[in-house]
Amino acid sequence: MRVELKHVFKSFSHNSSTLEVLEDINLTVEEGEFVCLLGPSGCGKSTIIHLIAGLERPTSGNILVAGRPVDGPDPSRTVVFQEAALFPWLSVLGNVEFGLRMAGIPPIKRRARALEYIRLVHLSKFIHAYPHQLSGGMKQRAAIARALALQPAILLLDEPFAALDAQTRSVLQNELMEIWELARPTILFVTHNVREATGLADRVYVISSRPGQIRDVQTIQVPRPRHAEDAALLTHQRKILELLGEEVEKVLQDELGERVHFPEAQHAVPPGHAHGMHL
Repeated sequence: MRVELKHVFKSFSHNSSTLEVLEDINLTVEEGEFVCLLGPSGCGKSTIIHLIAGLERPTSGNILVAGRPVDGPDPSRTVVFQEAALFPWLSVLGNVEFGLRMAGIPPIKRRARALEYIRLVHLSKFIHAYPHQLSGGMKQRAAIARALALQPAILLLDEPFAALDAQTRSVLQNELMEIWELARPTILFVTHNVREATGLADRVYVISSRPGQIRDVQTIQVPRPRHAEDAALLTHQRKILELLGEEVEKVLQDELGERVHFPEAQHAVPPGHAHGMHL
């Protein structure tokens, strides 16, 4: 399914003050495309995910999925958050089956589908394990299997690997890419990690500091599988880091009332380092 945000504004009111979070966002994710959102903390990346999921409504503007306005949550749009949020009283199998049971899928079909997606995320040996018995990476695998078991047309991932160590993160990135290439859902992926974004995405939207606006779009035309030291990827990473450095500088200038310089963001990042940096 195609996702479109047209002139979307979003603000939150608290007491007598208003916080402007998003300003005139125009964004498109084509059917089957993998798109990443990057930007400073507080720029509204997660808010965009919530709006597309139907968990929030825009202050103004239009959000369309397959040409139709989003008016609330729908199983065709599934979210995976940074925290796995598994039900602690259910096993891995029970967690993956839960959404299918709520959707009215018959028991035999439900069990078969749950086991299929548990196998895809390499948790078949842990189907009877409970969340407290799993590592952080395994919990995220279970959360991804639970989301995928609903066979959503759109998968929304809000920093799903942020809390994981680098090795686990790399493994899950590869697994997510394999699953995406197999099923081809439309994916919108929020991250702070520049290497992650350029390694995974067809396109990367760079969001400005609050109120969030589209600062830049990088189209990543590097064939998959991608290699961290690819010169084209490093070029994209340098450009993105430069833009992010400018946005962080704006944030600190506003907070501290003075200009703060990040010279490292203004120069080419040495090969072997750019891909590992994140903001």
